[in-house]
Amino acid sequence: MIDFQGESFGHLRSGIIPSGESAPSHASDVFDLPQRMRRLRANPALRAMVRETRLTTDRLVLPLFVCPGRNVRHEIASMPGCAQLSLDLLVEEVRESRDLGIPAVILFGIPETKDERGSEGYSETGIIARALRRLKAEVPEMLLWADVCLCEYTSHGHCGVIKNNDVRNDETVSLLVRQSIVYAQAGADVIAPSDMMDGRVGAIRRALDGVGQQHTPIVSYSAKYASAFYAPFREAAESAPQFGDRRSYQMDPANSDEALREVALDIAEGADVVMVKPALAYLDVIRRVKDEFQVPVAAYNVSGEYAMVQAAARAGWIDYDRVMVETLTSIRRAGADIILSYHAKDFARLAAKQGL
Repeated sequence: MIDFQGESFGHLRSGIIPSGESAPSHASDVFDLPQRMRRLRANPALRAMVRETRLTTDRLVLPLFVCPGRNVRHEIASMPGCAQLSLDLLVEEVRESRDLGIPAVILFGIPETKDERGSEGYSETGIIARALRRLKAEVPEMLLWADVCLCEYTSHGHCGVIKNNDVRNDETVSLLVRQSIVYAQAGADVIAPSDMMDGRVGAIRRALDGVGQQHTPIVSYSAKYASAFYAPFREAAESAPQFGDRRSYQMDPANSDEALREVALDIAEGADVVMVKPALAYLDVIRRVKDEFQVPVAAYNVSGEYAMVQAAARAGWIDYDRVMVETLTSIRRAGADIILSYHAKDFARLAAKQGL
């Protein structure tokens, strides 16, 4: 055990050279330092050997947006490199992601029509159900995550059934259950409810078990905050609320104890993985969740976080590759086992090139 309170380290704590000594004046004169932290930073091989956090492509999930039509690629202005894709181009994108070593994608749908109850979201002929069936047939190696929420499909842009300008929790959960069953039966490997309705994890778990989907895991957006970092996503998914906001069901950004309560409830209801969203502004929450529960933790590196890095890089203010790796590493270091990120393809290419 190193005694950092001992005499050998006194001058480091105080910044004062010990009495009777002077600063080294020649290369041969050195401080008596039993520990020099720079020794293990001397070359790339040493740094790699003692690196505490490993970031690898197999930890990543790529979010994708699927839309109606053929040969449609609608670029998302606020998210350079991302686009709404028709089913034919989605298949190509997923194949490319698979070939880069990305193990999973999560799908968000842009429906042909929207209504008050978001019915295309739980339709067997809806955009996501069709995408799941096609991807499972054509790219069976890819792990398919299905986001479960109604905001992309409702005419009002909220995540559930509206009555008297309020999202009705229990009525919404019944629709989320239908949505989950449709997606699981269409080929989803993972069901990921992002709506933040109370009790939805337990209801979905019971429903999946009841239709023979006992082995389909649930990744719950357990601590999803009412964040300004979602703005580019709402352009991408065409899901901005038409009135009000989502603060009555998503979490207050000031709270972290509440996140632990949300996670505990979801675990008790049957969640297999819990998620914190966003990631960068909530690294402390990721760490608290991991330390408290010791369960698999996912974190969503959201659209606003991605857009800021892209914008700064395109302005020439930062090194995109270095900031991307540092960003994803910080999320991994905080305790995330799985990272959902729009950077996934860029990281996979860089990792293959540099042997990360």
